[in-house]
Amino acid sequence: MSRWKELPAELHPHIRQLVVPLRKLKDRSQLSTRQLAAKTGYSARSWQRYLNGRSLPPREAVEAIARIGSDDPTRLLVLHEIAAERWAEGRVVTTDAPESAPETPAHTPTEQQPYGRYLRVAVTAGAVALVLSVSAALLLAVRLADARTELADIRADTVAATPAVVSESLVPVIYTCRLEQRDGLWYAGLSRTTNTILANTHIGVEVAEAQCLLRRAGYSLGEIDGVFGPKTQAAVKRIQTRDGLVVDGVIGLSTWKALREAAPK
Repeated sequence: MSRWKELPAELHPHIRQLVVPLRKLKDRSQLSTRQLAAKTGYSARSWQRYLNGRSLPPREAVEAIARIGSDDPTRLLVLHEIAAERWAEGRVVTTDAPESAPETPAHTPTEQQPYGRYLRVAVTAGAVALVLSVSAALLLAVRLADARTELADIRADTVAATPAVVSESLVPVIYTCRLEQRDGLWYAGLSRTTNTILANTHIGVEVAEAQCLLRRAGYSLGEIDGVFGPKTQAAVKRIQTRDGLVVDGVIGLSTWKALREAAPK
């Protein structure tokens, strides 16, 4: 059983209701985050952020971990939809306003002001100015840190969207094709991508989606295991040849279009 970190105190309860069952599914699978990344196509670093409440997992990631944990994804997807609404509201950063400066005693023109009183007023004014400067610097630092965190999350999600490659830690998995046609396009229930670049040695749900569509089009390639190997590459080249595309064995925009529109041969 994993020893999980405490979720952030400011995390909305509706987001917690999604993260907690995802943690349980991860524990049930007894997979490390690296193994989970190999099975789902999302990086280990991304899963660490998802399971620690620092980033909202994509819908496809929730479906993938539900499938690995042999759980019905319907309830999790409902929780994900609710959590997404709360996540979109954002987290509010509040800072304490600096205490107001003590009032300077009113000066009476006819009153003689001792030198010491002027010195105390000058020191007090300087202290107030210093407090205000430090407060402004701290507020700027907080905003800058938030901006950097947001940028890091965006970059990490971009990296996570790139398919992983075959490694020694790869755990075999067999995917199930659930074919359906929508608006003239075919989908296998694993990924709705139309532009992810896939090539030899890539792994993940996008590869499994392409394998399902290749099988539907009549090309034999063995098990639907989400691994882009020689058999998958050969099948891709055959459909590229059939449709008059560039025969490079790489699934790009044109090949995805051919797969989603292909009629069985």
